[in-house]
Amino acid sequence: MNDLQWYTVGDARILKIQDLMLAALSPEQLLPDWDEATALQIYPRRPETLESSETKVLLSVHSWLIKDRGRNILVDTGAGNSKARPAALYFDHLQTVWLENLMRAGVRPEDIDFVLLTHLHVDHVGWNTRLQNGIWVPTFPNARYVFSRAEYDFFSNPAHDSVRNKTSFMTRIDSVDPIISADLADQIDVDGSEVLEGISFHPTPGHTPHHASVVLKSGVEHALFTGDVMHHPIQVCVPEWSAVFDADPQTAIISRKWALNYAVEHDAAVFTSHFPMTSAGKVMTYNQKRGWSSL
Repeated sequence: MNDLQWYTVGDARILKIQDLMLAALSPEQLLPDWDEATALQIYPRRPETLESSETKVLLSVHSWLIKDRGRNILVDTGAGNSKARPAALYFDHLQTVWLENLMRAGVRPEDIDFVLLTHLHVDHVGWNTRLQNGIWVPTFPNARYVFSRAEYDFFSNPAHDSVRNKTSFMTRIDSVDPIISADLADQIDVDGSEVLEGISFHPTPGHTPHHASVVLKSGVEHALFTGDVMHHPIQVCVPEWSAVFDADPQTAIISRKWALNYAVEHDAAVFTSHFPMTSAGKVMTYNQKRGWSSL
């Protein structure tokens, strides 16, 4: 366990549980408003976010394990194994070592007390379930899975079963519905109120209509789990650049600015869902501009 990079927020300890790394999109494909000259000027460390040819953006897929107040908590659960994703081939029938990575941290699936889901996309809920004897069963049988009621309702409404949402509907069936059937789900209203001691869900829509960011307070310190509010560190500097994956780019900008303001006002450690490298950092302010500093 000595090689595991734990972060401390108050009395809580936080660890990234890696699922996979993607290098599928160019910066311009990921962020349609990308301007190379602007990017080079404001984010000279850009090569850290690219694969070796420096043409594709590195996107990490992972979970965050929190040890806090005697609880083992996961924020999001990656993409999962053995799942049919014909419209999202990068996630189709994966075989990753995510579960082994969790157990390397000394945590077994049955040790997880809570699973907090920022939203219900394919790469955030996949390890909710695993295949046993041809049936999708909860990976964490002793956990309560906490997520937005409105988000679940959106991806359950046939009127929203569009090309954009096709994979999310398949994901809901094999990765969320079994949790509800097992009576392990706590569907909540996302309004910033405390849902567990020290933990609150805050509305940050735009990426999905009911996307949430999660705040952990421990003592006087704050951790902010941003979900898919951001996909690339340059969005800290230019929050007006939305990702191609954002269903409502203009609303996503508003949510991104809220998250960045929260991080600065509370000096919060920020735990992202797709930044490469450590994926954790602080939002720094200097000369009236903002930047990303990895932890």
